[in-house]
Amino acid sequence: MSASRAEVCVVACAEAWRGDGEVLAAAMGTCSILGARLARLTFEPGLLTTDGGALLTAEPVPIGAPAGPVEGWLPFREHLWLVQNGRRHVMMGASQIDRHGNTNISAIGSWERPASQLLGVRGAPGNTIANPTSYWIPRHATRVFVPKVDVVSGVGTDRAAALGPVAARFHDLRRVVTDLAVLDFGASDGTMRLVSTHPGVPVEQVLAATGFALAIDGDVPETRQPTDEELRLIREVLDPRSARDREVRT
Repeated sequence: MSASRAEVCVVACAEAWRGDGEVLAAAMGTCSILGARLARLTFEPGLLTTDGGALLTAEPVPIGAPAGPVEGWLPFREHLWLVQNGRRHVMMGASQIDRHGNTNISAIGSWERPASQLLGVRGAPGNTIANPTSYWIPRHATRVFVPKVDVVSGVGTDRAAALGPVAARFHDLRRVVTDLAVLDFGASDGTMRLVSTHPGVPVEQVLAATGFALAIDGDVPETRQPTDEELRLIREVLDPRSARDREVRT
């Protein structure tokens, strides 16, 4: 079966949780939520997933569906315990991200007089310092991938290193998935590296949509396509109403 760009993104998001075992998969954005639930249905059955709220579901639920059978209750204090003890892998969004993985979800423009007020830093500092963190960015563009973020909400590799080994011992940026590519922080200096480009996306397109230099190690492979079973699960079980195609258009 032929996969859409959105379905490739869902699988790329799912891959972020590969090997995590029994941790809470916290996701923000349609494709990342689908990715977490797909990972649990396939190669990471030990993942804990929620209904999008405080219910730990016995099975991954479709986007927008009721929780169904529930395994447990996750009030905010318990959620914070998981964050503080590194028992959660979160995939956040970012309005801006730089080459070190510093992210901004707070404001655009100068601190004294921002042009746009966003969410505020919210839980981004604690997330990035205390537990594994990845990012899902549905529009890969130079206004998002910037040389320097206007406000630091999520902590990047350079700032974590400056904190020292005690404060930053749990800092763990994993990967960035966009509508064009998959990236990580595997460059020798801890900066962003291009891991793969999605089918039909040339490397040059990713470089042009990024406002800083990306590390590249040799030939850049193509992001893997979903298997037939993964496509069935995405289309028939997790997202029969195709919410994914409203987030990623091709």
